[in-house]
Formats: sequence, structure tokens, C-alpha cells
Amino acid sequence: MSLPQTPSGGTRARDRELVARHGSPLYVYDLDRAVAARDALREALPESFTLFYSLKANPHPGLVRALAEGPGGCRAEVCSPGELANALEAGQEPGRILYSGPGKTAEEMTAALAAGVRTFSVESLGDLERLGAQATALGTVAEVLVRVNSAAAAATTSIRMTGTPSQFGIDAETLPELMPRLLAVPGARVVGAHFFPLSNSRDEDSLIAEFTATIESAARLEREHGLPLQVLDIGGGFAAPYSVPGERPVYTLLRTALEKALDEHLPRWRDGSLEIACESGRYLAGDCGRLLTTVTNVKHSRGRTFAILDAGINTLGGMAGLGRLLPLAVEPRADGTDGGADGGPELTNVVLAGPLCTPGDMLAKAARIPAPVPGDVLAVPNVGAYGPTASLLLFLGRPAPAELLLRDGEVVSASRLTTSRAEIDTGAR
Repeated sequence: MSLPQTPSGGTRARDRELVARHGSPLYVYDLDRAVAARDALREALPESFTLFYSLKANPHPGLVRALAEGPGGCRAEVCSPGELANALEAGQEPGRILYSGPGKTAEEMTAALAAGVRTFSVESLGDLERLGAQATALGTVAEVLVRVNSAAAAATTSIRMTGTPSQFGIDAETLPELMPRLLAVPGARVVGAHFFPLSNSRDEDSLIAEFTATIESAARLEREHGLPLQVLDIGGGFAAPYSVPGERPVYTLLRTALEKALDEHLPRWRDGSLEIACESGRYLAGDCGRLLTTVTNVKHSRGRTFAILDAGINTLGGMAGLGRLLPLAVEPRADGTDGGADGGPELTNVVLAGPLCTPGDMLAKAARIPAPVPGDVLAVPNVGAYGPTASLLLFLGRPAPAELLLRDGEVVSASRLTTSRAEIDTGAR
């Protein structure tokens, strides 16, 4: 396991101060870093592109609001009633929100339409027909992006989202036959296409190849099969390190490559008659967040050292459904002490275990850190994306971690997610 550079004494003292004041475990989000990530992605894209922030990465309203502020602000992409509520709380205009996802129910479609959302990505003919029916019942028309599951993949790396049998998108080879039915659904107007074939691509060449293939495919669907194309969302795939040290990749070739592909296949994008959009979650939010966690106990078992933390998979689950992304890395002891003869910390292999009553609650199997003692505050870097809401928050009923927002190094917000059980009407008499 790699370790980040030892934090300065001031950083260690600041961590101890934040934990003393706000408790542990504790997520700390630096809004200035999030805005810097947004500006860096803006610089890597053609100037006229629309940029959506995907709330699945981190739906904290304060973060959503910060990413939307100022020139180049992000619009919101949501895929649940809860994410929609957070976007609206953050001040997002409902008419500029994109509602996506493969499992939209009729009830949530109705609620979104009633709130003023008008743009939806649909994953199938059935999804579109349900949306049209709800819009008709409310006396309105929904604008629709048809999500396309491309038949082949151009990228050689990353997490694949399409290109295989999938719940995401309409299979590209079926679109010619389906197009007349898609265009005839009452209450819905198809205005474009939505692609999202991959996620977390650090390889710029692969990302460019995928985007180029997407642009070519969209142009062909418009030209040969009559897909209306006023909006083209080419998706994302922008990478960021997760729970380990490292920097966001810099995409130096992307802007020129995108402009070339669009000029060749969809040249009217230059005059603004075709809106081109991208979306991102982890790239925008990932490196703004750190998790502070405290060692509550240290034990030795059959030759191994276990540091029991107050944060576990209920706090940093790493999207457990996708497989936790081990190993994570933590910064050295927050008290600044060390035992190395050269003045550096003497490192040892330590199992980092969480507080839950399950052997699966393990954050690292062999972290190389200074010998831990109870009370140490450890920091996990690059966890601004896929933190609390991607974790098993309800498992075993422990409190959710507190979440802080920093601006210019100062705390501007402190909050904690809470849950409660509410009675529902069963209809029984």
C-alpha cells in the first residue's frame, strides 16, 4: 500500500481540532478544491459544452450549490427522488435538471414533473411510455433523451457501462425498428440522445476513442434513422483517485479531439443549434474530501496487529455493490510522533478494521503505518465522491459520520445524515 506524503504539523493539528469539535468519524469537504476540479474539467472541454454534476457521487446540497455557482456552473443530473430533493435544496432550477436512471417509477416521474423537471433520459420504450403517460396526466410534455447502449466498445480501459447486455440504454441495433414508436409516444418529445458507456477512465486515448465513437454513432442515428438531435449528452468517464493518494488526471488532448470529431460528424454544434453535454461525478467531487477516523482500540491476534477504527464499511463502503476498492491509504499518526532512526515514522503492517460486528468490516488488510495507539486520528484522502451515501449507513445502527464543508479553510457548514422509521398507511381498518 502506498502512503501520501506526511501531512504538515499544521494539518495534523487541524485534524485533531476538527475531530475534537465535531466528532469522529468525520468527512471534510473542501469546496475550493471542488470548484478547482470543475474549472479544470471545463478547461479540458470545448467552451460551449454543458456540464452536468452527477449527484450519485456526493449529493450534499452545499457541494451541489458550490459546483453550480459562477461562470461554467454545473447543472444537476439526478436519478432518484432524494437526489432531486437535494438538487432543489441547492437552488438548481428544476427546468435545467436532467433526470435519468433505469428504475424510474411512475410515482417518481409524476413527482419530478410536478416539481418542474422537464428533461429525462429514458432507458427503454417502456420507460418512455410511462413517462409520456404521467406527463399527459399532468397536462405537460416531457423532453426526452434516448439513452443508447452502443453495440461495441472503443475504450480499452475503465468500468464498462454499456456495450454488453445491460439495464442501461436501448440496444443500438434495435433503434431503427423502434424509432417510429419512440417518436410517437404521447406526452413525450424526443430531443436527443444520451450515451454513458464507461466510467473512471484514466487513459486519455481510450476516453477520446469512446467519445469519438459516440459522436459518430449519434450522427449516424440522426442521418440514417431519423433520431432528433437537438441535445447530445456524450456522458463522462473522467477519472479520479479513490481512497488512495494521487492527483486527478489532466486531459490535455481532449478538447482538440472533441472539436475535431464534432466538426467532422456534427458541424452545426459550432452555431449552437446542437447542445453538447458531458457529465461527471467522481472527477468533480473526488479530491475535495477526506475522511478523519479515530483508533478506538489496538489488539494483537496471532501475529497480526489490528487497529479498530470508529469508521468502517458503514462509513466508507466504497459502493459495496461494485466491490470495495481495497486497499485504501491513510496518513501517518496525527500526533506527529515517529520511531524511525532517520527521523521518519517506523512503519508496520496493520489491519484497519471497523466497528461493526462482522468480519467483512475491514478497510485495509495490510496498511503500512506507524504503530497505532488508541486516540490516533487517521485521514483517508480522496473520498469526496462515493462516501457516506455509497456506504452501509443503516447496518447495525451506528450514527452516520458528520460532514463538514470548508471554504477558504474555514468551516461553513456542519451536518449529519439522520434516519427514522415512519409509519405508513396499510389501509387496514
